[in-house]
Amino acid sequence: MYDLDLFDKKYQKDGFVYPIPVIDLKNATECRIKLEDVEKKIGSLHYKSKVHTILTWVYQLAIDNNILDLVEKIIGPNILLHNATFIIKEANTPSHVSWHQDLTYWGFSHDDQVSVWLALSVANELSGAMQMIPESHTSGMIEHTTTNDKNNVLLQGQKVERVNEKNATLCSLLPGEASFHHGWTLHRSKPNRSSDRRIGLNFQYLATHVKQTKHNNDSAICVRGFDKYNNFKIDQLPKQDLDPVALEKFIFLDKLYKNTAGS
Repeated sequence: MYDLDLFDKKYQKDGFVYPIPVIDLKNATECRIKLEDVEKKIGSLHYKSKVHTILTWVYQLAIDNNILDLVEKIIGPNILLHNATFIIKEANTPSHVSWHQDLTYWGFSHDDQVSVWLALSVANELSGAMQMIPESHTSGMIEHTTTNDKNNVLLQGQKVERVNEKNATLCSLLPGEASFHHGWTLHRSKPNRSSDRRIGLNFQYLATHVKQTKHNNDSAICVRGFDKYNNFKIDQLPKQDLDPVALEKFIFLDKLYKNTAGS
């Protein structure tokens, strides 16, 4: 178990912490196999939102105590899971993510939020691991511009110009390890130039008092503590993987999320 006080000290200072061991290599490999089996049935899950509402094992990862104990240290004991998303870069492809801050377009009322990026394959310099700028979260929101870059994974191709990259930290991860980062932390990732897929599973956690300011249809699920605010509709968990009813709802939720973050 990672030292909680050391973790919190580093997170508050830098705005991110890595690598955090979450699951072992065997479990990570099994998760990758499950993902790729699902993709054979319903197609790519890259950048699809709310995958925990169609895959039971994704939800079980999201509530792993190795993750939630650290999330609680950051945002407190009452925790919502807002989203779970696979972020996949295929081998030898130009897809990339520009310098940006996650919270810029999500519409949340507060920044009591943390993203956990769990590697299911090797993430290193060759495969396009994330880079982060230490202490950038202390600057609050920085102006972004939108682009028409078709290779930019972000919904609006948004990017921050003139980033001082001198202190950029490459957050290399082995399968089963994770990085934790603040919603205002500047980060990016370059294309995957390796011969293997770079697969990450990203979880977004919120403190229960956070609200969605763009509309009243957003959803989440309380994964620790108690939600006395009820600011979000409650995500329904699947009875089994790829449950037909859950799949139909998933299509709606994914579209809603993209409309929210893309507006």
